[in-house]
Amino acid sequence: MPTLAFKIQGLDCAEEVAALRAEVAPLPGVRGLSFDVLRGKMLVQADASALTADAVVAAVAKTGMRAEPWIDERHQSPQGEGGLKHAKTALTVASGLLLACAFLYHVKASGWRAAMGGEEALTMPLASQLLYITSAIAGAWFILPKAWRSLVRLRPDMNLLMTIAISGAVGLDEFFEAATVAFLFAVSLALESWSVGRARRAIASLMSITPDTARVLNPDRSESMVDVANVAMETIIIVKPGEKFPLDGTISKGTTTVNQAPITGESLPVPKAEGSEVFAGTINQDGAVEVVTTRPSNDTTLARVIHMVGDAQSKRSPSEQWVERFARYYTPAVMILAIAVMTLPPLLMDGGWSRWFYEGLVLLVIACPCALVISTPVSIVAALTACARRGILVKGGPYIEAPARLKAVALDKTGTLTEGQPEVRNIVPLSGHTTSEVLEIAAAVESRSGHPLARAIVRAAEQRGLKPVAAEKFQVLNGKGATAVVGDKAIWVGSHRLLEERGQETPEMHELLERMESGGSSVVVVGKDEHVCGLIGIGDRIRSDAETAVQQMRASGIARVVMLTGDNRGTGEAIGRQAGVDEVRAELLPQDKVAAIEDLTRQFGQVAMIGDGVNDAPAMARATLGIAMGAIGTDAALETADIALMGDDLTSVAWLVRHSRHTLSIVQQNIFASLGVKTIFVILTLAGHASLWAAIAADMGASLLVTFNGLRLLSSNNTPGATT
Repeated sequence: MPTLAFKIQGLDCAEEVAALRAEVAPLPGVRGLSFDVLRGKMLVQADASALTADAVVAAVAKTGMRAEPWIDERHQSPQGEGGLKHAKTALTVASGLLLACAFLYHVKASGWRAAMGGEEALTMPLASQLLYITSAIAGAWFILPKAWRSLVRLRPDMNLLMTIAISGAVGLDEFFEAATVAFLFAVSLALESWSVGRARRAIASLMSITPDTARVLNPDRSESMVDVANVAMETIIIVKPGEKFPLDGTISKGTTTVNQAPITGESLPVPKAEGSEVFAGTINQDGAVEVVTTRPSNDTTLARVIHMVGDAQSKRSPSEQWVERFARYYTPAVMILAIAVMTLPPLLMDGGWSRWFYEGLVLLVIACPCALVISTPVSIVAALTACARRGILVKGGPYIEAPARLKAVALDKTGTLTEGQPEVRNIVPLSGHTTSEVLEIAAAVESRSGHPLARAIVRAAEQRGLKPVAAEKFQVLNGKGATAVVGDKAIWVGSHRLLEERGQETPEMHELLERMESGGSSVVVVGKDEHVCGLIGIGDRIRSDAETAVQQMRASGIARVVMLTGDNRGTGEAIGRQAGVDEVRAELLPQDKVAAIEDLTRQFGQVAMIGDGVNDAPAMARATLGIAMGAIGTDAALETADIALMGDDLTSVAWLVRHSRHTLSIVQQNIFASLGVKTIFVILTLAGHASLWAAIAADMGASLLVTFNGLRLLSSNNTPGATT
């Protein structure tokens, strides 16, 4: 289904989202709407034959906002929205100045106690009244149209509530209160817009790390600067020392080291040579290199990360969903209470209508759920952005909260606890074959496989100058090995388990296999129908940070760390001992890993599965949280996992758990602060001790408090115990 994307000027909070839904959703052909408040973006899933972009633009205009077709952020002009913000700022300042002038004139003309509404209050000078009213109009100028549309739609929002409060205060001759409420509300809206703008700039910083142009090498060896959007795939570009790579590609000439920290968070540069992959946004440090581009600008690894970060903001966390549900019932309930306060005391207790109407207006101000509504989204988006800066891609609010609740972590071995670059250690020929024959036969079959052990065998054959014949009828035996026809012989290559299933194992061979496996080697058996040709021992180095990462996971509160591997038990236990995991489950097929995750879930409730995002996809999908290792350049890892570690930094998992817990703590603090302020003022209002200007000032203070508290998460260094 086609999707129309729009930039919405004036989209800053949930109230605007509700207004947009009310106007755009009923349009013919609209099938769905989604919003990215942080980027001011609206996506409309629609039937192209029934809906036009002009119809959407017209519907958005009815809300007082403006829509225009979405373009790449780096090409967007800030002038339109900037002009609107300048106008709002100017009117807010004018409202404050007029309020100050009116108050000072009132004090001069009538005295301090009169100006503050004391018992000896005199009639307010006409000039002060006019200044107060003008101040109120300036402060409420941009909310009045929204309030009118809210009234027409019979969908009360904070703009309508504020307008009623201001109008009611004027009707009661409380001009000072009316102007103060309008000014303070305008200030709170400006601060909310500022906080959203800061988070927007943090997200935009991700988009600005790639150059706009690329140095293209022309066929005549001349160079020209070309916009990255116009560089085709398989174009040769030149990147000099100190420059950023503008596009993803493969180095075709030259060697260098590359700082990949902008994407992966890695602190050390990575050496690159001919054939090495490089990624847009990373920094070339040492030598000039020629790069053959492999992706267009809108599909680079960084572009996909940015796209997923944007998508992540539209996925509501459990806390956000709770706040939205609460606010939906909370505001109407307080409105009903306000009406009761206005009418019941005068009717039942002979109270003064003027006094209780005023108290009802105070409750209407308190009903605005502004601080509560913004308390959680600001925190979640700040947390997501901090993760992206560290090279951790979290695909939405639900997944930023999940690590805080983890009790157990399961890890794959190859490529997770180990470096994922296994090498042939030794070859044991059998049945009269030579070492070279065993390796050549195995390489012929494994050349058709992409498994890490298969690649190790093929590399070993190439290093020894062997040229295997082409294999035919290649077939994978899931979790066990593979078969193929080499020459005119049926060959099988696989694990110890496959050897046992075929019934070709002898006691001597079993003892030899056990000895090789206990030494930490994964053994690949090579055989024919009539005999076993030989054994190939393959070893993989454990990651240098694996033991530290496991220790940090325990320190962060993870109760159980388990390694799941399809490798033999001897090799698995050897790696497990080095890494310091609590338990090793070996010789597992993909379905066995799923069963292991289910078992851990029954024991611990919340379980994460960390793997390469491809072979471990079923187990990752079954786990509470799927985390992909080494996701940079790996499409499948970006697509399958809930969280992707863009660099191969296993220690990021413990940081993520602490960061998630800190995020939940901030969210809870914000919710309690927002509700606490409102509860206090509801009690004060019912007791007759609250005022309009004090209520709005307190609500503005709460909004400021939760905004700044949430924005603290933008810095990963603020996470207790975090390391960079």
